[in-house]
Parts: sequence; C-alpha cells; structure tokens
Amino acid sequence: MSSLIRLLCAALSLAAPFAALRAAEAATPSLAVHIGDVSASGYLPLSAAFCMPPAYGAAPRDRNPGVTWSAGPAGTLSYALIMTDPDVPRALSLMNKPGVIIPADAPRFTIYHWVLIDIPPSVTAIAPGADSDRFVPGGKPAEPSPIGRRGTNDYVHAFAKDPAMNGPYAGYDGPCPPLNDKRIHDYRIQVFALDVVHLPLSAPFFGPAAMAAMRGHVLASGAARAKFAFGVSQ
Repeated sequence: MSSLIRLLCAALSLAAPFAALRAAEAATPSLAVHIGDVSASGYLPLSAAFCMPPAYGAAPRDRNPGVTWSAGPAGTLSYALIMTDPDVPRALSLMNKPGVIIPADAPRFTIYHWVLIDIPPSVTAIAPGADSDRFVPGGKPAEPSPIGRRGTNDYVHAFAKDPAMNGPYAGYDGPCPPLNDKRIHDYRIQVFALDVVHLPLSAPFFGPAAMAAMRGHVLASGAARAKFAFGVSQ
C-alpha cells in the first residue's frame, strides 16, 4: 500500500471543484440516494475493498455496492454518480507506518473512488457488481457501458510507475484506508440529475473535471454515506 502515497499526493491538487458544486447542490431539489449491501451499523462489506491486508489471507474483491436513487425532475436527461473518501490523512508519510497511529482529528482531504457520467435517464439503480465485480490490476478501461461512461478514479496516480499495476483505473475501485488510522472513513456517494444527455468530456477524465462540467446543469442531487474499516466491515 506504500504506492498509495503517490496517489494521495496527486489527489491533493484535484479536490477544488467540490466546493463550488456543493454550493450549487444546496439550491437544488433533492434526490433520495440509497447504498445497498451495508451492515445494520452502516458499513460497506469487505467485498467492496480495493486492497486486503496480508493478515486476511485473501485477495480483494473490489465489488461496487448497489446504489439506487429517486427519479429526477422533469427535464432530466442523464445522471452522474461520484463516490469520494473525504477522510484521507494529509500526513501521507504516516500511512501504514509501523509503530505510528494517525489520530482521528488529523487533517484530511478528499479522493475520488468512483466516477460515472452520462447515465441514461431511465436508470435509477446500479446493481452490486455492475461496474466492478473483481479486482483488476491496472483497473478497468475508460469506455462506455450500459450504465454510463466511466471516469478515472484517483488510484491511477498510485500505480503510474508500477508496470504490474499501471492502467486506466476507470469506474469503481473501492476503499483502502490506512490500517493505522484511528478515524473510520466515511464514504460519500452523490448522484446528480442533469439537463444534458452527455457531458463534454473525453476519456480519460477525472472526478474534478466531471464536477466542473456539471456546473449549471444540475436539476437535483442527493447523497448517501457508508463507512468502511478493516476488522469492522462485514
């Protein structure tokens, strides 16, 4: 997991579009968003994880959770879905460092785990495993699918110089929080109802580009959260 340091350094410079679009969200109608496969206490299952600690003795599944949302208002021509982790420690050198504990109140920043745009207006649910149902070294291709067009998630930066893991990392790649972090990470899935069929983005595009392209086109939006922690998730 040491290569995640490169990922997180790159992601620090990509979070700016969040604030502007979040302000716009506050003035739009709400979508009811629901994340499936969560435990009674609100945790994503272990199958959602991108990485797996050696002690588990198993390979990661990297299976996207199911997501459903209420239909957008009249004029909705597409949806976009964004999943982020806003709880990544800024002190990247401390991640998984033996003998070190990252306190829960340590400074944090956001990275992108799942980017889908141009979701057809007839689609208001993504089934578990529909975008990712197994761990793929190098990630999934940035190509259109029946449920939308994949954007690149922030794992692409972590493995850019690793021949065995280098790849496009488009669509969903799940949680991999530091084992020495005292804060339980709270993952956010946002869904946006848009007044355009296609966002003007060419592959590969990242989460911040998708957020920026949505400005002025959001008819309604909503969000749901689920936690993840090794040793706690089911």
